[in-house]
Amino acid sequence: MNRDAPWDVVLVEDNQLTRQFLEQSIDAHPALHLRASFGTLAPAAAWFEHRGADLLLVDLGLPDGSGLSLLRQVHQRWPACDMLVVSMFGDEANVVASIEAGAVGYVHKDDEAADIAATLLAVKQGASPISPMIARHLLKRLRPVPDSGRIAEPDRAAPVPLMATAMPSEAADVPAPVSLSRREQEVLEFIARGYAYAEIAREQGITVHSVQTYIKKLYAKLAVHSRSEAVYEASRLGLLDVFGRPRG
Repeated sequence: MNRDAPWDVVLVEDNQLTRQFLEQSIDAHPALHLRASFGTLAPAAAWFEHRGADLLLVDLGLPDGSGLSLLRQVHQRWPACDMLVVSMFGDEANVVASIEAGAVGYVHKDDEAADIAATLLAVKQGASPISPMIARHLLKRLRPVPDSGRIAEPDRAAPVPLMATAMPSEAADVPAPVSLSRREQEVLEFIARGYAYAEIAREQGITVHSVQTYIKKLYAKLAVHSRSEAVYEASRLGLLDVFGRPRG
């Protein structure tokens, strides 16, 4: 995505050393501008009451509350702001809650391979980065029970699988299967792997506009509004296996 002005970034992180490291990483990249940095939730929430940003990088475990409330606030008030979670919490419940609150990516603090500046720029190019260790936990949650065609019994925090088998009397309540074209399945695979639009276009030998068209069709069929929601919903519907590859 071509842009002359740098992207405005707001950072919310309570650990001083981590915050300083992230601030330096953002400031060092010419395509990013650190607009504001906070160590607690309250001043960040007050800041977003009056102004927005292009990117929000937020921790979940803050001294005065959860970063989830800020995600919901910003998503509702500033929908054009792309939000990325960077947190020590790698459990499925927090990942799913963050996605539902509007986050487009989730990076674990222990993921040493993460280049936060490159990750933020990838988000603005359409990527939905998720740390490998978090993706594995999330996909493990959706893995079928071995030697059984049934989905594993979810715990109370887990959503009920949409494709769960229903009795004949309940057939009217079961969602109709989602049917994807071969190209839509291929694009879905690249989305699940965090590819940017331009990368998908190059791999598929099509234009970026065509990629956007296929993604819009995917969103409509899956009844979602973001890439991260598309991956999550496709996994729940059985369109992606535990390795993020579409089933044939």
